[in-house]
Amino acid sequence: MNPTELFLHYVTFDTQSDESSPATPSTEGQLIFAGEIVRQLYEIGMQDITLDENGYVMATLPANTDVTNIPVIGFIAHLDTSPDMPGRNVKPRVVICQGGDIVLNEERKIILSPAIYPEMNDYVGQELIVTDGTTLLGADDKAGITAIISAMKYLLDHNEIKHGKVRIAFTPDEEIGRGADRFDVEKFGCDWAYTIDGGAIGELEYENFNAASARITIKGRNIHPGYAKNKMQNAIQSAIYFHNQLPENERPEKTEQYEGFYHLTSFSGTVEEASLSYLIRDHDRALFEAKKQCMVEIAQQIRETMNIDLTVEIKDQYYNMREKVEPHREIIDIACRAMVDCGVQPIIKPIRGGTDGARLSFMGLPCPNIFAGGNNFHGRYEYLPVKSLEKSKETIVNIITSLVGT
Repeated sequence: MNPTELFLHYVTFDTQSDESSPATPSTEGQLIFAGEIVRQLYEIGMQDITLDENGYVMATLPANTDVTNIPVIGFIAHLDTSPDMPGRNVKPRVVICQGGDIVLNEERKIILSPAIYPEMNDYVGQELIVTDGTTLLGADDKAGITAIISAMKYLLDHNEIKHGKVRIAFTPDEEIGRGADRFDVEKFGCDWAYTIDGGAIGELEYENFNAASARITIKGRNIHPGYAKNKMQNAIQSAIYFHNQLPENERPEKTEQYEGFYHLTSFSGTVEEASLSYLIRDHDRALFEAKKQCMVEIAQQIRETMNIDLTVEIKDQYYNMREKVEPHREIIDIACRAMVDCGVQPIIKPIRGGTDGARLSFMGLPCPNIFAGGNNFHGRYEYLPVKSLEKSKETIVNIITSLVGT
């Protein structure tokens, strides 16, 4: 299969992760997909292939040269897709980007438009893989998996191209923050690695958000509304009040680049009890800690002034990998050269999110992030330029082959 055919095959697997599940992986579909990947790895000739009970796949591309002292490097992508949008029964198709609107679903009037997504204009004349607008596509991160396996197959089919030992891994549950939970860095055995989990062509990232989740729970007191004066405590109203105390301009839709935010991801409740769930993000560690403290102080102020039963649970998820990757600047330079060598202009930028590589970097495995090629992740307007996917594969090959003689 060429990369496009391989990707179109992969998106037929339903691999959404589920934050409410305590299992690893959190959904059975990820294990089914992992089994298919293992089958393909055997088919193309990879070695040391393993799939453990938690859904982690690892394999080896053996060295084919007598040159010594070549670093052992790895490439990592994740099996799951986001739970933010349905991922079952994906109906992909390949279209030509002609510079105007692309009708994803005529019946439902779902249109992918450069008026809203001007980045589409960068791909005029190119093939794009899109959905029918009722599901996400799954390029995050099935494009990454495709690029890695396609690169391995290319090198196995061209044994005349010399390279050192390479390790690859595919992880479950990255989208719900658990991808590195049971990753065995020692077993992986690499000097460094790259996650192939970035977006548009050329993206190269070694900075990411510091990240935490927060859950606010508010207990109210219900009473007949006709007799409620000075007696009722409406938990919904208190939850709205809490949210409105947060800085209005520090929301995802109002921030960019290095600006952090509070992201309200769910709100539910009755008069008796209400809950809010947030993501807290900032690249700067001091500002990140200040955001968490802000929530704590708002909660304390509400408890004291309104006599409300309100609790705040904050859990750190991952930290900015810059402090772990930047001392190894050469691995960024290697990736930059690999992109340039295949005609791609590197775009070094901070990740407004996180990857498995962030946590793995703190586990002793420096792990920058490289583009897989997709755009508009986690939603119905996701698309994948075919050329970008092919360039991701070429970048991986160039990184591997550039290390011979280093």
